[in-house]
Amino acid sequence: MAALAWLLIPLFAVVGAAIWGSWASRNKTIGDVAELAGYARFRDAMERSHVTTADSVRSEREPAATASAVTTSPSG
Repeated sequence: MAALAWLLIPLFAVVGAAIWGSWASRNKTIGDVAELAGYARFRDAMERSHVTTADSVRSEREPAATASAVTTSPSG
């Protein structure tokens, strides 16, 4: 009976190695696609916030430039 127990140890090791091997070699492309899509959404959001900031700064400067151009009239 003791010999049978010693033979079961390698058998359990082989079964465990097969389970781990199948888990390690699973298809991981689904997670990558979702991760890349999330990164693309993040990049788009950052580009939009950067453009919005630049537009708001530009719009703050433009009325002052337009007002100075309107107030200066040719003195003739």
